[in-house]
Amino acid sequence: MEDLIYASVSTLARRIRDREISSEEVVQAYLSRIERINPRLNAVVQLVAEEALDQARTADKAIIRGRPIGTLHGIPFTVKDWIDVAGLPCIGTGARKDRHPEEDATVVTRMRQAGAILLGKTNTMVENPVYGRTNNPYNLAYSPEGSSSGEAALIAAGGSPLGLGSDSGGSIRQPAHACGIAGLKPTTGRIPLTGHFPFISAMNDPRTTIGPLARYVEDLALTLPVLAGIDGKDPSVIPMPVADWRVVDVRSLRVAFYTHHAEAEPTRETAETCHQAAKTLESVCASVEEVLPPRIEEAYDITRQYWERPESMAMEAWVPDGKVKLSSEEIEQHLFIWDRFRRTLIGFIADYDVILTPAAECPAMPHGTDSGRIPYTLPYSLTGWPCVVVRGGTSPEGMPIGVQVVARPWRDDVALAVARELERGLGGWQSPMLD
Repeated sequence: MEDLIYASVSTLARRIRDREISSEEVVQAYLSRIERINPRLNAVVQLVAEEALDQARTADKAIIRGRPIGTLHGIPFTVKDWIDVAGLPCIGTGARKDRHPEEDATVVTRMRQAGAILLGKTNTMVENPVYGRTNNPYNLAYSPEGSSSGEAALIAAGGSPLGLGSDSGGSIRQPAHACGIAGLKPTTGRIPLTGHFPFISAMNDPRTTIGPLARYVEDLALTLPVLAGIDGKDPSVIPMPVADWRVVDVRSLRVAFYTHHAEAEPTRETAETCHQAAKTLESVCASVEEVLPPRIEEAYDITRQYWERPESMAMEAWVPDGKVKLSSEEIEQHLFIWDRFRRTLIGFIADYDVILTPAAECPAMPHGTDSGRIPYTLPYSLTGWPCVVVRGGTSPEGMPIGVQVVARPWRDDVALAVARELERGLGGWQSPMLD
């Protein structure tokens, strides 16, 4: 079964298409794996096993009959609970535990149109008020971090090959780091947020994106074009073509990297992992320079002030969430400082193609302990740039350590290509040996 549950999505899709294996075999293998590991992880909160098997049989028949198939034909996937799936509960933060959407989110619809088969929905946050605690597969006493926690934990443990999460300040990237997998926060405005709950207003929150998580960088790249593009519902989406990551000339790229600044104090192992990643890129890129972007330490203050602004919890009416109210001048000042930060960073990256950083200050920590802050992911949520997190090392406690690859806006292909080089050079995902 390991040759199925640990294979890349790209490999599985090819083997299904060539009729070397059936979609039903793949789906059954993952369902069996979930049955075995989920009682310890608490990662899957809604499972649609029979529906998935029925769809897999239909997918196999389509191949036998020579019908057109999509990029992800017969491939199982899972979805973070905050993303709508028709008929399944979508509780958001727990405030609406009886909410059952009638339509799929746009990204779910697109996955299905590409031939992918939904296995179920995954837990959010580390301590979910409805579903309880999610555990890290590398050590069940440790946290998987972030709000896409269930996705990352399940994928790392071989319970799903591919999942959808969302990221505002690091909620794809932090779990990917903590669980040793790959995660993509795409350029803001590339993928529709239609069907994300809680509702995201892109004008009020230009930080949040939906993106894929997988064990392998190539699977993020395979999935991105499936998800991208306008849907006629989310007005923030830009019809920007997705460039092919496989044709990026990595040898021509200029890389900036840093580990410390006024708001970031990484553990020794974390800093060493980032330095090792930089050394790996020295052999394949045009230049690698240790340099700190200006104003980078402002990201936390900008984000803290953003968190004080009220947001609407509904799409069609102003239903504020009760946050501290700022004066009109304070809001305008906040937007000015945020815009200045973005202008400064876009000026900095004009001299580089990629910024390399740690993904977090420290590896995953035991439940109930301080897991540090997120000073490396926050800046690039504020800019809306594409970021890929990939495993770069291992802590003395055996926990994964991720690094973050940041690229210019709309150059998701560059971030993916560089992350693939790091995956090759540093090993990428490793089995947690949960059995």
